[in-house]
Amino acid sequence: MVPQISEVDSNRRTHPYGVKASLRHASVRKCTMLENIGKTLEKDLLTKEDVLTLLSAGEETEPAIYRKAAETKARFVGKKVYFRGIIEYSNCCTKNCMYCGIRAGNRNHTRYEMTDEEVLRAARYAWENGFASIVIQSGERQDEEFISKIERLIRHIQQMVRNELHVTLSLGEQTLETYRRWLEAGAHRYLLRIEVSNPELYRKLHPRDGNHAYQSRLDALKALRKARYQVGTGVMIGLPFQTISDLADDLVFFRDMDVDMVGMGPYLEHKDTPLYRYRKELLSPRERFLLSLRMVAVLRIMMKDINIAATTAMQTLDPMGREKALRVGANVIMPNLTPTKYRRDYLLYEDKPCLDEAAEACKMCLEARIAMAGDTVAYGEWGDSRHFENRQS
Repeated sequence: MVPQISEVDSNRRTHPYGVKASLRHASVRKCTMLENIGKTLEKDLLTKEDVLTLLSAGEETEPAIYRKAAETKARFVGKKVYFRGIIEYSNCCTKNCMYCGIRAGNRNHTRYEMTDEEVLRAARYAWENGFASIVIQSGERQDEEFISKIERLIRHIQQMVRNELHVTLSLGEQTLETYRRWLEAGAHRYLLRIEVSNPELYRKLHPRDGNHAYQSRLDALKALRKARYQVGTGVMIGLPFQTISDLADDLVFFRDMDVDMVGMGPYLEHKDTPLYRYRKELLSPRERFLLSLRMVAVLRIMMKDINIAATTAMQTLDPMGREKALRVGANVIMPNLTPTKYRRDYLLYEDKPCLDEAAEACKMCLEARIAMAGDTVAYGEWGDSRHFENRQS
């Protein structure tokens, strides 16, 4: 509780130097904390306790953490930012995750699936504008019709661009056979977000219907590695029931899984989901953003050569969110290439930015944002994870 003026005055009358002494002790505590943070940042391998220290320390420690993350990024992955043109192929989904706006149980969404021509047009735009990489994302389906469509689309894209685009997929849990089919067709990377690494918390966020098993998610990530993809995952930050200890475990999970890329950002609620009822118990939007920013920075310090996305969700909570993420360690941005007529139906969360922004306008806006962060766009470069490349050598 902040002391009242009368209380401070009373303290001064009784102890003339009481306030000065208190400030001096506070200064000593601050110096000790900064010294401890400095020692932690110099470690080659951070324990979970170290990660907890970095995530939970006060605001006065942020400059040191962010400075270390920026130095790590510049040294190990450089000041280049890689574009991944995202194509939100379909919002049809068989899953019913309690946090997701396109969950199967949401009857307030118009379902859609892009035509082959629309997908090829978006891929061509990316290729002709030097993006060098695209992401095909959709709700989760495992039926043969869907699997074959994706396989065919990948082959058509690679034929059209003479194999000059790297294709990332984010299409949920599949079998090893399916992953191999898509890889052979021309995919290179795969993003499968674990969302939370704590099995108990995972169960709280998913229905117990046999279609949402934590172990199945883990098995799918392992299958991706076996199929020889560049493997990515990620989590939401600031979820109901989530603790700082959970988030520290998430970062350790990324390292233990030896992933090549991470996309994570603040949890953003959607009114048509079961978790919406807990909205008043959440951290404030500002707190969720700052915690997400610190997660990016600490991850860069821990996993020096992976690719880390500056996610759109960061910009939802802060107009400069993606630039700030780039300054503290992120090196990937995903311009939206989905036709604008579909974007309002691909809302995983509410208040998503850039819903009406055409691809060219989005590209120009992101160029300016990246320049403001002191980085440059790596046009024409695939931007493969150096972590992946180093593991292959």
